[in-house]
Amino acid sequence: MDATGAAAPEIDFDTDPGRYRHWRLDVDGPVATLTLDVGEDGGLHPGYVLKLNSYDLGVDIELHDAVQRLRFEHPEVRAVVLTSGKDGVFCAGANIKMLAGASHPHKVNFCKFTNETRNAIEDASANSGQVYLCAVNGTASGGGYEIALATEHIVLVDDGNSAVSLPEVPLLGVLPGTGGLTRLVDKRRVRRDHADFVCTVAEGVRGDRAVAWGLVDELAPRTRLAEVTRARAAELAERSDRPTPATGVALTPLRCVARADGLDYPHVTVDFDRRTRVAAFTIRGPAGEQPADLDAVHAAGASWWPLAVCRELDDVILRLRFNELELGTWVFRTRGDPAAVTALDGFLEEHAKDWLVREVTLYWKRTLNRLDVTARSLFALVEPGSCFAGTLFELVLAADRSFMLDGGFEDDPTPPATVQLTAMNLGPLPGCNGLARLESRFLDRPEEFAAAAERVGVPLEAGDADRLGLVTFVYDDIDWPDETRLALEERASLSPDALSGMEASLRFAGPETRETKIFGRLSAWQNWVFQRPNAAGEDGALRRFGTGTRAQFDPRRV
Repeated sequence: MDATGAAAPEIDFDTDPGRYRHWRLDVDGPVATLTLDVGEDGGLHPGYVLKLNSYDLGVDIELHDAVQRLRFEHPEVRAVVLTSGKDGVFCAGANIKMLAGASHPHKVNFCKFTNETRNAIEDASANSGQVYLCAVNGTASGGGYEIALATEHIVLVDDGNSAVSLPEVPLLGVLPGTGGLTRLVDKRRVRRDHADFVCTVAEGVRGDRAVAWGLVDELAPRTRLAEVTRARAAELAERSDRPTPATGVALTPLRCVARADGLDYPHVTVDFDRRTRVAAFTIRGPAGEQPADLDAVHAAGASWWPLAVCRELDDVILRLRFNELELGTWVFRTRGDPAAVTALDGFLEEHAKDWLVREVTLYWKRTLNRLDVTARSLFALVEPGSCFAGTLFELVLAADRSFMLDGGFEDDPTPPATVQLTAMNLGPLPGCNGLARLESRFLDRPEEFAAAAERVGVPLEAGDADRLGLVTFVYDDIDWPDETRLALEERASLSPDALSGMEASLRFAGPETRETKIFGRLSAWQNWVFQRPNAAGEDGALRRFGTGTRAQFDPRRV
């Protein structure tokens, strides 16, 4: 539904450079350039014009796709330049007409997705040897400046007019929605008093002051902006460990069949039960002979099981977030041979330094983190025939509750279910808090973590998994149907708002990071602010923006 109550069209996240309407991707040896040149009439939904390089979800879907393709299809690229294709304007940020007309869930999910895309840019810079820098060739406002903040080096054109700004508070009555507050002080270490000024003055900061305060890294006159940017990109590329030469892996179109009651991919099936408001995931493990060496893995490309299933899971999460708002509980099952999963985990560990293996592991990390910050209840059911081992066991660790059958079902010859830890559960797939999910589970209980870690590689039946604290509940086949049914019915009876807040609060124990701060504020403060009359009411700032009439604010602090 949109803000008027009309049914919104299904949102598809699968695209490619041949279909981009808003970005241009150019690759020149070790340096790629992503140019933002938004088509004004190319909005995802009708009712707004994308003026001044402002963006909506469709613009960010393309950016997300480009970041992914650069990582997998262009291993030779070591530095990426973000810039604008419009004279005098870099990016005006999120389109205000779009925000004013969007439903509340769309606004929040839009902010969440744009943050995840910025996080992917930062992850590429930090872990993939593909460092991003930004040539701000005009004014960068709000989300436009937040695109720049996601990069590692910002060059601002010094023309006496171009500025960087975060004007959401004074102009819109909301917060910078793509992590601007956190990146300003936690990443760029901008002084709090300076940040306070930046976030409350609509016109922003330009020139020498922007450099002195750490808002940008350097200035360049318009005549030398391209030259300075090329020089910085070359410097950053020199530090990279990306392979040259190397052949990339094409991210072929996903194969998804949409049904009225579900989605079918080659490795992932999701069945919708709208009566109980449950989305039931079934993830199929590796089948058949798998590539045995790196050459074969590179040749298999996007069809290699760890990459293929990760792409499908990532796509499902995004589709359900935006298109299936009432399916509030996601239940995860797996089917397959646990030994096949652990063998592939061993391959990932053995060849961790290979650029493609590294990218696949990082992709799993990002996808699992996307699951963690999704406002849905997560349950895992471990039954005979499951393959919750290693990387797939992360789904059990990510679940708000997990249930494991003790033994088998009557008249079913399938061997009892097991779970199995691998080295992938001990660090390569950290959550948003920087800890392995197994560490988060046993926070400040090192003896329990060590006891579980000692059983790496050992298939564990229900009793052992329960004693080690790896699952929440264990039931026999008599109690299993009723206990799991009651758990799902109880969850569906609770307030979705309270559940979203509770889950977001409980999932990230331990240290605070930029990522947990950003998503915590989205789940709480931005979620709340977006619904307040001062922002979203008829006299609120989002509604009044651009009308020539000032917003009417209720002065009472809450």
